[in-house]
This record gives sequence, C-alpha cells and structure tokens, in this order.
Amino acid sequence: MPSAVRAAAPAKLNLALSVGPPNADRMHPIASWMVTVDLFDDLQLARLPEGSLSRYAIEWHPEARRRTPIDWSISKDLAVRAHLAIEALVGRPLPLQLRLRKRIPVGGGLGGGSSDAAAMIRAVDALYGLGLDRGTCRSIASSLGSDVPFLLEGGSAIVEGLGERLERHDRLPTVHAVLLLPEIACPTGPIYRRFDDLPDPRLDAARVRSLVGDSIPPHAPFNDLAEAACLEAEGLRGIREELSEIAERPAHVSGSGSTLFVLCDDDLHARALSTAVEERLGTPAVFVRGSEPPAPTVIE
Repeated sequence: MPSAVRAAAPAKLNLALSVGPPNADRMHPIASWMVTVDLFDDLQLARLPEGSLSRYAIEWHPEARRRTPIDWSISKDLAVRAHLAIEALVGRPLPLQLRLRKRIPVGGGLGGGSSDAAAMIRAVDALYGLGLDRGTCRSIASSLGSDVPFLLEGGSAIVEGLGERLERHDRLPTVHAVLLLPEIACPTGPIYRRFDDLPDPRLDAARVRSLVGDSIPPHAPFNDLAEAACLEAEGLRGIREELSEIAERPAHVSGSGSTLFVLCDDDLHARALSTAVEERLGTPAVFVRGSEPPAPTVIE
C-alpha cells in the first residue's frame, strides 16, 4: 500500500438546472446537466501508524482567488465526514493525515465541499487498498450530499431525483467558460425558500435533456434557482447584468449561486474575457475548461 496519495477535487457547473416543488420531506427533486471543470481543490493524504489519531488541516491554496474564513467545525467538513463514513463501513480505524488546500470558493454553487468528499472517498480507497466497488462508493457518497455521487467520477451527466439517479455521458462537451466569483453569500436553504415563493415551480427534465450534446450555445444554459438567488442575495442581479454587458452574451448562475459564468467560444476568448471582467468589475474571475477528475496519484 502507498504511504501517501494526492487527489484532485474538481468544481462543477450546472449547465442546466430544473427544480421541482418540495416533496413530503421538504426536499426538492432536480434534473440537471452537470459537468466538471479544471478548477480543483487539492487533497494530500498520508497514512499514519495503527493506533494514531487522524489529523485534518484545511486551508486556502495560494492560488485561491476568493477566500472566506474557514470557520466551520472539522467534524462537519464533508471530506472529514467521508473518511469517518468509510471507517464505519469497514469497521476499523483508518488513521491518516489530511491536508486539504482549497481553490473552489465556499458557498459559490460550484460543489467544492461535495467534491472534496468525493475525492476523499477515492483517496482513502487508494491509500488503504480497500478495493471498494462502485456501488459501495456511491452509497457512501449519497449519504453525504446530493452532488457527491456525481462528483465521484465527474465528467458529464444528467443528475435527477435527489442526486441519486445518474446518466453519465461517454465524453465531456466542449466547455470554455469564465467564472465570476463575487463576495456574496448565497446560503442554499434561504435560496430554496425563496424559490418556493415563486409561482408554479415545475420540474422539466425534458428541457434539460434537450441541451445535451458535444457543445452548448452560450445562451442555452438555464437555472430555475437563478431568480431566487438574485432575490435573496443583494447585489447579485446587478453584477450579473454587468457581466452580461461586458461579455455581450448571457451570464448564468451555477447551482444556488453566487458564482456566475459565461460560456466562451474557445480558450483564447475565455482568457481575454476573464482579464477584461476582472479589470472592469474588480471581482475575481477565472477561466476554466471541462475536465475529468484525475485518479488519485501515489506520492510515496
């Protein structure tokens, strides 16, 4: 077995997101076309001697463009919870040292915490040679959050229900995008409560599926939570309008916000637009491409 491994946790974009009214458990079924992009959190795991207590360190990567306080309890961190869930499954301690360095903004609608959990599942499996099968990994992932099962493998997929139904695609669409990372909080709970106040919510999986292909036009993405996010998060609507004006094409909301994105024609276009947007708005912007998450790599 390796003594240390490294894993990458990619951000996700919702290229299309339809949301239905809440069910009896107050959970909202969704239909979404999700893709992973090359904005990564980095996880480094080292195996500790038997009988040791696990140690967890979470910090911002030097390349992180939007930083907020890392002020949550370690026991509530999704990557840590993933490790504990695997220990419970195998019925024994798996002592390790985690260093998690984050680039993906917290609460930005990019699935950073969920992706960290998915990467942790992959990395612990590799570090301890557990040989967990796909079904077992998905079961652990489903217990941690609705985005985690998709992010176990990433790529491109239609995600339905409460995240448990996945229809994966053989290849990624061509995606070049600029992400705008405003310092605006978009807590998921309040966004969904705002959504519930909007008239006639209707789940439209057919509309989501109609967009799937090798590429997607810049005007085509949609997000049923976008209006709720703009109502709840002060200033988000204005920034979205400014971004659209600069880009001369629609600006979209990822997940429940606050990250905004614009689809670009190619890599050169995305690079140039990210620079122009940051200069004019004074808000961090990054350009990304569609990307599959790499498998964990052995460090030593």
